[in-house]
This record gives sequence, structure tokens and C-alpha cells, in this order.
Amino acid sequence: MISVINCITNQHNIWLVLVAAIVCVSGSWAVIRLHLRGRSASSSEALGWQFLAATAAGASIWATHFIAIIAYQAGTPVTFDPVLTIISLLVAMVGSYCGFIVAGMPRISWAPAAGGAIVGLSVAIMHYTGMLAYIAQGTIDWNTNYIVVSVLLAVVFTALAIHVSSRQYRIDGKLAAVGLLTIAIVSLHFTGMTAFKITPVVIDDGYSNPAAMQAMALAIALVSLIIVGSVLASYLIDSQTRTQTLNQLKRMALSDSLTGLANRASYRDHLAARIQLADNGGQRFALAAIDLDRFKEINDLRGHSAGDEALKMLAERMRHFNDGSLFIARIGGDEFSMIMPVVDRSSLRKTLMRLRAELLKPFDIDSVELSVGASIGVCIYPDDAQESEALINNTDLALYRAKTEIIDKICFFDNVMDEAVRSRRELAAELRQAMESNQLEVFYQVQTSVSDSTITGYEALLRWCHPQRGYIPPSEFIPLAEESGLILQLGEWVLRTACTQFAGLGMDVRIAVNLSPIQFLHPNLPGLVADILGETGMKAANLELELTESAIIHDKERTLAQLQEIRKLGITIALDDFGTGYSSLDTLRAFPFDKIKLDRTFMDEVETSEQARSIIRAVLALGRSLEIPVLAEGIETSDQLAILHAEGCDTAQGYFLGRPAPLANILAALREKSQVDELGIGVKELNGDEGDGASVAA
Repeated sequence: MISVINCITNQHNIWLVLVAAIVCVSGSWAVIRLHLRGRSASSSEALGWQFLAATAAGASIWATHFIAIIAYQAGTPVTFDPVLTIISLLVAMVGSYCGFIVAGMPRISWAPAAGGAIVGLSVAIMHYTGMLAYIAQGTIDWNTNYIVVSVLLAVVFTALAIHVSSRQYRIDGKLAAVGLLTIAIVSLHFTGMTAFKITPVVIDDGYSNPAAMQAMALAIALVSLIIVGSVLASYLIDSQTRTQTLNQLKRMALSDSLTGLANRASYRDHLAARIQLADNGGQRFALAAIDLDRFKEINDLRGHSAGDEALKMLAERMRHFNDGSLFIARIGGDEFSMIMPVVDRSSLRKTLMRLRAELLKPFDIDSVELSVGASIGVCIYPDDAQESEALINNTDLALYRAKTEIIDKICFFDNVMDEAVRSRRELAAELRQAMESNQLEVFYQVQTSVSDSTITGYEALLRWCHPQRGYIPPSEFIPLAEESGLILQLGEWVLRTACTQFAGLGMDVRIAVNLSPIQFLHPNLPGLVADILGETGMKAANLELELTESAIIHDKERTLAQLQEIRKLGITIALDDFGTGYSSLDTLRAFPFDKIKLDRTFMDEVETSEQARSIIRAVLALGRSLEIPVLAEGIETSDQLAILHAEGCDTAQGYFLGRPAPLANILAALREKSQVDELGIGVKELNGDEGDGASVAA
């Protein structure tokens, strides 16, 4: 050890040693960073990064070695063999490259240490190849022990450096790896130089020029630093590019591509952070859900491009309205969410009113002035909810109520007022499950001739037997199905089930199935009906479809065209609930219905109200004049039936004539009377579930 220290202090030019140290440390730092970059890259890209690491390693280690050799004061003229000098550089680069490739092998725990050992061995070979290129006037002796120790030091410390760098990606781990690599290079050189002894024999004083040698050392240092700097610059450029790319990807991942506002993912993250802050004693906040009213009309009438442009304009208004205290996100379609601090409800409402006023201002698209409305639901954390999902759900409940309000379109969550909405949502979710778990069933209610009580048909009625709540009235779950769009599936299921059940019975009887107004939004309702007839084998003449006038009002031209196509199949069409709602005579003129169904509300008062009886008489007269038969609903007493008979009503249905029942019950009753093949009977004896409830759409 003393010999090594003496070699450094007494036999070397200290200034050149410092230059060598600078080259060594800077090169080691660049080598470790580039090697780690290669380990994290893909297989093909890793080869390039490891090549750069090997280039930096070869250049810096070789330069350190030769600067230190030039700093060595041999006491005799010296020179260098150019061929061996170049070979020593190539040995350092090629050996380092091989070592880094091994060290970068994935899923092999010992690979970094093994690769580092290869790098250390190549550095040692480079050193002694360079020493062979060192030509001095004198005799040279070598101490074998120091040579062995120098090689071991190079191999062990370089292996440790690469191993540590592969396990520690933090800055302290990188610094440790740089230090170990520097120790490996320095210990190799000075221990190897201690093994080197020259006995001067001066033959030619002009053999070497010390000043020129020092200049060459500085030139080598400069060139090596340029090489290392260039390699490191490529690393920095790549890192900056990757950072910019990652930032751009992050912005894309957290921003809505259309409006530039935060997206749903960013909204969820920000909401979680605000909840955590509030739980740790921070300020309470409000979550506001904003839904644009009449936006669908812009899409339908002006096209989706106009809708997109409208969303961008409205998003820009929100962005301009934001004073920095609001977090605004587009979470889908025309729905936005906003997180905002809360001082009190009054100031919060004022802020939301100002925002809503901004959104309601008209805007121009393609020289056409357009406008939208806005419904806003608000929930305050932690006053109205104590967790994320509850906060979101309660905000949605408040928004739902705001959308149903005519005047106040900003609604704060109210536990009592919104409980009904919550129950409806739960019931809607259970209805979807009911379809999947076979809780639904089709009941049938008989329709008979008023004059002779013969059966003219049956109306299919949807029933839901809830496993906990029992039978749920159709008046409760049918509106939910229409709101959620589930009515399309329910309506198709009822129609298919009714046709399937009656098609194979051979009964020449008409089955009436009600159609919801929503079903007329089906892209090809006539085609669907035709397919069901073909699949089930149901005769078209035995199928009657009922609809209310509200189904026609929404899109009269399209609906009537669909009814014409359905009627061409041979199916009869009935107008249901006549006498309530619109009851427009223009509807009867626009489409020749095959039957008019008089609403049951008139039968409730027919025994006591002369006015109700007069209305029934007028409707029956209208039916006769238009040659459209009339069926009266809601017959519950013999007196009601007698009045209808006296007024000349064609057919009727109601509890008095027969309660809704499953098909199996109806067939069993018919068999008991031995009249399965003869339909000239009444079925007042049939008792099913609850009575004349709504059909699939009533």
C-alpha cells in the first residue's frame, strides 16, 4: 500500500493525475447512466444504449490510463507504440460492450456481476496492453504479485459497481456505483504502475519531449471528455424527449380529446385527492353534476359535427369562468362534473347560477343561432356523503331531480326528496336482473263479445314477481323500463312469448300485445314483428298490436309509416286508452285502426254519471260511423256490462269477465268445461293474479 501511495505522490505529475481523475469520474458517471438506460430499454434499443455505454467506458478509461501514464515520471526518455496504443483502446471498448451486454441480460440475478467482471477484465487487459505500448530507454521489471492484485481489484470493484447500479436506481445507488467504478480504474492503474519498475539507460536525450507529452495528455483528456460529453448528450436528449412524450401522453390520458377539459380518469383521481384532503382536516367541497338540456336536438337536427362544436364552445366558457378554484371535467357525452370549494350554500348557489347563465347564452354555428339548457345537481362533502361512491350517487340523484324541475334547475341533494329517486333506480336495476333470472311472466286477460259472451281474444299482460317484494304493479316498473330503454327488450320478449305460447295451440283466437311509444324508435320494428311471426309460426291474423296515441304524437309520420308496414303483414292495429290524453279525431282520420279501446276510467262512473254514459255513447257512435269496433275496458259489474249491451258496444274486458291469469290456468279451466275446441264460452270463473293492470306498455 505504501508503494502505491509513493507511486502516486513521488513518481507522477500531480496536475496530470487530477486531469485523469476528472476524466475518470465524469466518464464513470456517464457509463453508469447509459448502462442503466440500456437495461430499461427494449432488446433492440438496449444494444444501442449499451454500445454508447461501452464507447464512453472505453474512451474515458483509456484516456484516464494514458493521461496517468504520461503523468508517470520514468526518469528516462519514453515514447509509445501507436499500434498497441490503438489496440488497447479497441480492447477497452469491445470488452466493455461484451460485459454490458451480459450485465443487461434480464431475469438472471448474477448477470450484472458477471458482466461487470468482464468489463473489469477488459479494463485490466487494456491497461497492460497500453503498458506494452510504453517504450522507455532502460530495462523494465514487473512485480507479478502487484499485477495479480491489480487485475483482481479491477474485476472485483467493476463487478460490484455494475451489480450495485442494477439494484439501486435511486441517486445514492448511482453515486455508489460511480464511486466503485472509479476505485476499480484508479486501483488498477496505480497498483499496476507499482508493479512496473524502470532502470534508466539514457541513450538519446532527445528521445522524448516532456512538454509535448503533457500537451498530448491534455489533448487526450479533451478528446475523451468530448466523446463522453457527446454520448451523455444523446442520453440527455433522449431523456428529455421521453419526458416530453410521457408528459404529452399523460395530458392525453387525463384530458378529454374534444374539449381539452379533464376527463373521467382525471376527475376520479382529483376527487379522491380532495376527499383525502378533506378527511385530513382540509376544506369541505361540493361536487356538481352538469347535464346539458336540449343538446340532443343539436345533434339530431344539425349533425354530430355541430354537436362537437357546441361542446367545445361550452367547454371554453367553463374554462374562462374558472377562476382557478374550480376543477371541471367532461365525463361523457353532454355531462360535466365540477369540484368546487364551499363557504356556504348561498354563495355556492350564486356561483352555479352565474355558470349556468354563461352556458345558456346563445352561440352561432354555421350562421345559425343555437342554445342549450343546463340542469345541475349538487352534493357537499362530507355533509351529504362520507365516501366517494355515495358522493357521486347522491350528486346524480340531485341532478335527476333538477332535470325534472321546470323552474329551479339547480338542486342540492336532499335525503328525503331524493330517496324516491334512489328507490326507482334500485328497482330499475332489479328489473334488469329480473329479465336475466326469469322473474317475468306473461298473463292473459280474456276479451269477450258483449252480445253473446263468446271469447274474441286475450290481451297479453306482463307480470313481475319479485323474490322479496312479491308482484310489482306494471304501473311502477313499466315507466322505469321506458326511462332506461329496457322497454325495447321487454316489449320484444312479451311479443315473442305470447306468439310462441299461442302458435302451437291451434286456437283461432286473437292475442293483443301492447306496444310502448319507445318501441317505435326501433330501427326496424316491422321487420322485428315479421321475424317473430316467422320464428314462432304465429298467424298474423291472430295477432293484434295495441298502441296509445302518445306513440304517434312524437313522430307521427314515421310511426304511421311503420304501422302501415305492420298492417301489410296481416296484423290488426288497435288504438288503446281512447278518451284520455290527446284523443285527436285527426289520428283516427290519418290511420284506419281496426279497433278502438275505450279507457276504463269511463266505466268507473258509468253507473252513476250520465255524462260518462253520454261519452261512451258518443264514442260508440263514432266507431259505428267509422266502421271501427269498440272494446270497453274495466268491466267489473254486471250492471256495467248491461249498460254496454244496451248502448251497442262490441266487446269488453275486465275483472267481471275474467282476471288476468297464466296460460296454463286458462287452458286448465277450458279443459274442465270440455270446451278447448269451442271458444263460445265465458271465462268469468278464471282467477289469476291481480287484475286489469297495465300491459307491457300501459
